Amino acid sequence: MRNVGGTERLARAAFGSGIVVADFLASVQIELVFLVIGLWGVFTSAFGYCPFNGLFNRNTCQIDPSSSKA
Repeated sequence: MRNVGGTERLARAAFGSGIVVADFLASVQIELVFLVIGLWGVFTSAFGYCPFNGLFNRNTCQIDPSSSKA
């Protein structure tokens, strides 16, 4: 089940990748926080699913899952 659509996926991938790159420039104290936030953005973009979107009943995916044939 997907709940992250096209534009949001691109934004999450760009944001997450940027944060992971910034992680290399961060101090040791904040490095782990940057890494977790960046990887969260990259993984939710790659899988197309965000648990927080499901929690808030938010869906930006354009494809209707009930119309797909299994």
